[in-house]
Amino acid sequence: MTDAGTMEHLEKQQYRIVGGTGAVKLCHWMRQKLINGRACYKEEFYGIASHRCLQMTPSVNICNFRCLFCWRFHGMTGFEGVRYPEPEELLEGCIREQRVLVSGFKGDDRCDPSLWEEARNPDQVAISLSGEPALYPYLSDFIELCTRKGMTTFLVTNGSVPKALASLDALPTQLYVSVTAPNREIFERLCVPQTPNAWDNLMETLDILPSLDTRTVIRHTLVADWNLGWEDEYAELDELADPLFVEPKGYVFVGDSRTRMRMDNMPSHAVVREFSGRLGDKLSMEILKEREDSRVVLLGRRAPELSIR
Repeated sequence: MTDAGTMEHLEKQQYRIVGGTGAVKLCHWMRQKLINGRACYKEEFYGIASHRCLQMTPSVNICNFRCLFCWRFHGMTGFEGVRYPEPEELLEGCIREQRVLVSGFKGDDRCDPSLWEEARNPDQVAISLSGEPALYPYLSDFIELCTRKGMTTFLVTNGSVPKALASLDALPTQLYVSVTAPNREIFERLCVPQTPNAWDNLMETLDILPSLDTRTVIRHTLVADWNLGWEDEYAELDELADPLFVEPKGYVFVGDSRTRMRMDNMPSHAVVREFSGRLGDKLSMEILKEREDSRVVLLGRRAPELSIR
C-alpha cells in the first residue's frame, strides 16, 4: 500500500502518480532523443520511436519480488486490497502527466520542436516502469484500450502471475518475461520473492508462453558474481518458453540498486556478448542486434521482421 514516505520518495525521483497506483516517468532515452537525437536500443531493435514511448506502470508501489539488482525503490508495504485506477483514468492520466514532464524541453534550443510535439502524443506504451503489472486486475482492458487508440504496447512481467497472462483477452504487441536466474536457488537469493511458489509460477508462465499469439521475449538481466554463466540451465528454460527473441542484458549500477549491489556486479558488454554467443549456440539462435551502450544483445533463431511497425 502507498504511504506518505513512499510517495515523497517517488516524487523526488520524478515519478508522476496517477490514480494512486499508476505512474509515469521519463526514461533516460526519452531525454537523449529529444536533446541529442540518440535513440533507445528498442528503437534500433524493434522500430519504436523513443521520444513517443510512454514509460508507465499500473502498479508503481506494488511488487511481489524484491530483486537485489532492481533500480526501483523498494518501499512497498503490501499489495492486497488495493484500489486500482480504471484503464481510462490510468491511460489519460499518464498521457497528461507525460505532457507535463516534457513541457520543459520546449524551451531548450537543443530540442527539435517537431520531436517535442510528437513526444506530447505517445504512440507506444511500455508497461514496465516499476512494480509487477500482471497484478493489475484490469490489465487486459488497459491493453485493449491502448490498441484501440492506435498505440503499441510492450508488457514486461516477472512471470509470477501466470493466470493473469493466460486470461488476457487482449495481448500486448510484445511480451517480455524476465528470467533472471538459471535455477531455483539463485532465484530465491537474487529475486527475493515475497509470495510462495514464485519459481513454480515462473515455470508455469514459461510453459504457457508458446500458446500466446504475440511476439515474445525472454530477458536475462545478468549480474556479475550472481547469475552469469549456467548457459545449459538458461537454455533449458528458454527452450520451454520458445520465445521469438532472447535478450541478455547487463545489470547497470544505478538507482536504488546501489544500496544492494556493487559497481563490479555490472558486467561489461563484452562479457554479455560472450554469454550471448554461448547461449545462442545452445539455442540455435544467432546474434541479430547488439548495443554496447546498453550492454544488450538480441538473439533469434532466424532473422524475422524486427520492427513492430
